[in-house]
Amino acid sequence: MNAALPLRDVALPPSPSWWPPAPGWLMLIGALLLVLGVAAFIGQRRRRRRRRWLQLFDQELQAAPTAAAELAAIAGLLRRAARVAQPGSEALHDHAWWQRIDPKEELAEPQRQLLAEGAYRPQVAADEVAELRRWARERYLQLLQERRR
Repeated sequence: MNAALPLRDVALPPSPSWWPPAPGWLMLIGALLLVLGVAAFIGQRRRRRRRRWLQLFDQELQAAPTAAAELAAIAGLLRRAARVAQPGSEALHDHAWWQRIDPKEELAEPQRQLLAEGAYRPQVAADEVAELRRWARERYLQLLQERRR
């Protein structure tokens, strides 16, 4: 070797830029966006369906002129929801019906009696119906959501 030639160090190529990412990263980002989009779409559909069910429930109860008629409407709505969730359950009576409607026995006995006999009682207190309405609204949604599982 000739001593007159200058020595040069090993030169590394410049580091690659971070943009645009490699195709694998683009596919991973695309798949993640697709999963998030599908989850958002399903969640939006569920919220819309739940809102529609609650609107139907409220419309039925607003159409009732008296508290006794409202109790009859609540019982009818619960029967319809039970039929949708499990066909044939609307024909159940007494203990079997209450096991289907209130399996955890969250409803107090006076309210059960009110719901069972409410349409036949001419005078019903509005505050009793309001408490029963809140429970029935939640249970109505639960019954309708059972059919989706």
